Amino acid sequence: MIIRSKAPLRIGLAGGGSDVSPYSDLYGGAILNATISMYAYATIEPRNDGKIVLNAVDKGEYLTLTSTEQLTIDGQLDLLKGIYNRVVRDFTKEPLSFTLTTFVDAPPGSGLGSSSTLVAAVLGAFTEWLKLPLGEYDIAQLAYAIERVDLSQAGGKQDQYAATFGGVNFMEFYKEDKVIVNPLRISQRVLDELAFNLVLYYTETSRLSSTIIEQQRENVTKNNTSSIEAMHNIKRQAILMKEALLKGDLDQVGTILDFGWQNKKKMAEGISNPQIDEIYATALKAGATGGKISGAGGGGFMFFYCPENTRYQVVESLLKFGGQVKRYGFTKHGLSTWTS
Repeated sequence: MIIRSKAPLRIGLAGGGSDVSPYSDLYGGAILNATISMYAYATIEPRNDGKIVLNAVDKGEYLTLTSTEQLTIDGQLDLLKGIYNRVVRDFTKEPLSFTLTTFVDAPPGSGLGSSSTLVAAVLGAFTEWLKLPLGEYDIAQLAYAIERVDLSQAGGKQDQYAATFGGVNFMEFYKEDKVIVNPLRISQRVLDELAFNLVLYYTETSRLSSTIIEQQRENVTKNNTSSIEAMHNIKRQAILMKEALLKGDLDQVGTILDFGWQNKKKMAEGISNPQIDEIYATALKAGATGGKISGAGGGGFMFFYCPENTRYQVVESLLKFGGQVKRYGFTKHGLSTWTS
């Protein structure tokens, strides 16, 4: 028996950062994101030899462990260990023996929510294998709790829900970890045009998002008025983007992205840097009308809205910096699991 799962990565079109506590607890957050055809994959093969094998193929990391109720969190594949520990603690109450193989189409720190998507995918595989009584909200919330509570990894709430639900969603975030996912009915014509016009560019740099997120949280705690006002504008950006997409008014997308980017840079230091600023300015000069860095900032993926037929000259201008332009499509489905 082989149990498999996959969950899509996402791009955050608007509102990124307003899902991070304490801002979302105090003011409420709003994000508009869309899942894309890049995935995190997980495969579980049950064993009967009392061993646990963790094989992160994309990272080149491989561990063989003795099956026990709780695995030691020691810096080696802690995400996978943390998921196992929670599954045993909350559900099976006894050790499991299996091989877990994972692969993610984007590296950690790239800004597409790869870590949280991986957690959702692995949880999905365990849910399929053990027939756990978990729905979409349950899996997303559990994934969040494993990362943010059990493993104390700084970050927001959107990625786990995007990976689990899939599609284009307007998400609302409130105190006490309350999350409301509102799927948007965007016409296929609009989605196809949006995907064609949004150029996804990998800078081939990564960043430690937790550092930026911790500063963002500190700015709210210390009542930094400039940073908080920027977050208010970021939340407003999500509403503007929702209206533009529902109406099919794609001419506004670039302007809305640029509005968000100018405010995002005020949320915390390190979100941008001279190289990112130069890339952004170059893309706009080549014909893009707006864009942003994906995720917390500091590196990873960027994307730009290129109206009409400007994507080709924008791509050409970006490749002068090195890096890669990734082809993708929007996906309608989130986490999926199956047994073969």
